[in-house]
Amino acid sequence: MITTVLVANRGEIARRVFATCARLGIGTVAVFSDPDAGAPHVTEADRAVRLPGKTSAETYLDIDAIIAAARASGADAIHPGYGFLSENAAFAQAVVDAGLTWIGPPAAAITAMGSKVNAKALMADSDVPILGDLDPASIDASDLPVLVKASAGGGGRGMRVVRDIDRLTEEVEGAAREAASAFGDPTVFCEPYVERGHHIEVQVLADTHGTVWAVGERECSIQRRHQKIVEEAPAPLVERIGGDLRDRLYAAARSAASAIDYVGAGTVEFLADGAGRFYFLEMNTRLQVEHPVTEATTGLDLVEWQLRIADGEALDTAPPATRGHAIEVRLYAEDPANDWAPQSGTVHHVDIPADVRFAGLDRPGVRVDSGIADGSEISVFYDPMLAKVITWAPTRRRAATMLANALVRSRLHGPATNRDLLVRILRDEQFASGDTDTGYLDQVGLDVLARPLLDSDTARTAAAAAALACCARERSAAAVQRAVPAGWRNLTSAPQTRTFVDADGDEVTVRYRATRTGIDLPEDPAITVVSSAADLVVLEVDGVAVPHSVAAYPDADGVATIHVDTPAGSLALAEAPRFVDPTAVGAPGSLLAPMPGAVVRVAVAVGDRVVQGQPVLWLEAMKMEHTVHAPADGVVTELAVSAGHQLAVGDVLAVISEEEVTA
Repeated sequence: MITTVLVANRGEIARRVFATCARLGIGTVAVFSDPDAGAPHVTEADRAVRLPGKTSAETYLDIDAIIAAARASGADAIHPGYGFLSENAAFAQAVVDAGLTWIGPPAAAITAMGSKVNAKALMADSDVPILGDLDPASIDASDLPVLVKASAGGGGRGMRVVRDIDRLTEEVEGAAREAASAFGDPTVFCEPYVERGHHIEVQVLADTHGTVWAVGERECSIQRRHQKIVEEAPAPLVERIGGDLRDRLYAAARSAASAIDYVGAGTVEFLADGAGRFYFLEMNTRLQVEHPVTEATTGLDLVEWQLRIADGEALDTAPPATRGHAIEVRLYAEDPANDWAPQSGTVHHVDIPADVRFAGLDRPGVRVDSGIADGSEISVFYDPMLAKVITWAPTRRRAATMLANALVRSRLHGPATNRDLLVRILRDEQFASGDTDTGYLDQVGLDVLARPLLDSDTARTAAAAAALACCARERSAAAVQRAVPAGWRNLTSAPQTRTFVDADGDEVTVRYRATRTGIDLPEDPAITVVSSAADLVVLEVDGVAVPHSVAAYPDADGVATIHVDTPAGSLALAEAPRFVDPTAVGAPGSLLAPMPGAVVRVAVAVGDRVVQGQPVLWLEAMKMEHTVHAPADGVVTELAVSAGHQLAVGDVLAVISEEEVTA
């Protein structure tokens, strides 16, 4: 019997596995890189082993180091989680060869599905419908659009849509670099791109006694940059079409698993069109990020079943019936105002209302699976997902409403997130109708869906709350406490002024004045100040009093970032510094790093003439490659970086000016 499990992973999935192990009385071991030394998954485990280094290659992808950690800690089993080595056949075999229990499918099954090219050929032989592969060397304009995909791994990395034949070579090479960085395998292939497809996947469980379950399907069609952001069960497409579609999907998934003698939890992914025709995409030989929606609709603990199957237990003849509807969203640290660039930095405070954490829901409610806590650092080395928020309810509309409300009421103080986008999706009428596919974000408009939840009026009111809270904070910190409000004068005087900078970089100025009857906002006469304190300001507009929770986080120079949380949404502001350090002002035409990361490749040299939108260099951030373009026409007069250079946000990359370089 398994007694102690080492999770060869980090963050949310490590905590998820630990939660089930704790419930079953199984010991736990964490491994951690140097950036993760203080992470919650480390402190929650019974034991923890350091993997010296920062990057994935140095730590979570080092097979020998993880096997050694298991031996040193006394673990008798290894759970791979998802990502990293979870679909690495060599790792699975190394675990078995070390005399440990591998909580996953046999190495041969991983190998069979590890290459998407080989997997599709195997599925064709098993009468599972597939999309044909295209040789990049033979693709012409008539084949477009095509999808370039990494043969190993997933998660949207190494995946590019090509609509212009002149960009095919560049996109194939970029996808190969990204795949090599994320999975250690640069192999990519092409297939026809279905513009308005539905991403449907079937959860399977298989034991060592020959029983294979299809445990319900999920729809994950809403994706950005080929990464899923909303997942749900059951699939709206399958519900809408009905007939025998679900039975055919289940049969195909069971055939796929049986063809490779699969054992454990896995997911068979399909691409379906609006008429219900579906094609095999890949099989993920591991637990999926979105597994909680299946747990919510079946009552199963999939991690528990992974452990029980690894211990040799048999499944019943049939899986449990599904019930109700579950929706999951992925909360990412990314900046909507900066082309959704991944963010890093300190999470000062996180509070997502939840009924349960890392556990099933037995009634309508909210579940949160997260790898962060107050004070956590979002590292540049790993995926920027902060949390998965899941709801279950008897109906889809109820589940969506509950989930949107939980996100709005969340307090997320730290790097920018995609929270407002997720809320607007959940409240969108097209989403509510179930009429979504992989083109949904483009069809509705990412700019429309990503609008801040607070409109200009409510944002202005929130900024006023921030100003009043700052005033109250400074007054409470004063050495001498005054009996009258700060700024109060016996005679009418000019108002005091607070200036902030919002997420778009625009200045927001608030003027306020203390009077005999209270605090007055002379430029905002519609707002009445009911009460103000450093952490809570109540403002009344049109007879309705609204509480504004305010938190300030000063940096090393004493300049604070202010977070204002309201029942309608949240606002983040930065205090505008009173004086600007001249050395912090970049030269005109400076091209700055939009995110932390490493320079992969530089496409220009000093003296080159560039045009607006031309690629200047490529950055790798959180295992994905990002292109930095020239902001305007000009000449490269300075180049501050080269390949391998590690960057922080705002570092100068190059200077592009209108003048020619003189010898």
